[in-house]
Amino acid sequence: MNQQDLGAVVREIINANMYMVLGTADESGAPWVSPVYYAAMGYREFYWVSSPEVRHSRNVAERSGISIVIFNSQSVIGTGQGVYMSAVAKQLTGSDLDRGIEIFSRTSLGHGGHEWKREDVQEPALYRLYRAIVSEHWVLDPAGRPDHRTLVTI
Repeated sequence: MNQQDLGAVVREIINANMYMVLGTADESGAPWVSPVYYAAMGYREFYWVSSPEVRHSRNVAERSGISIVIFNSQSVIGTGQGVYMSAVAKQLTGSDLDRGIEIFSRTSLGHGGHEWKREDVQEPALYRLYRAIVSEHWVLDPAGRPDHRTLVTI
């Protein structure tokens, strides 16, 4: 497959799913993974809502570099494909929060969820809005080599 075809695989997987797995680490490097509902913008920006008190949110506050995986867990054994990403994440404030909550709310409504507003993700509310900006995307090697990831240009 060429880069254009691999890019189509990345876009298809991101468009077809609603949950991603965040890979975070605390300040000592101890890893933690968490599934979260996401809203994507342009295949490089991913938004999610979480409590700032949960482990992955505390990890993002300490160490902004994260990894993300999106995959279809219902695939037949041996046929699954996923998108693996490196990103930098942060809790949003100011104008970033305004833009992000609009994107997240629109996606939530499109999936049958509820509308999100700024006050839903600011004190004293339980949740905050986070964004990851992706620097690299990979997919599994289409030639079938076991767990060999291929860098994809989007």
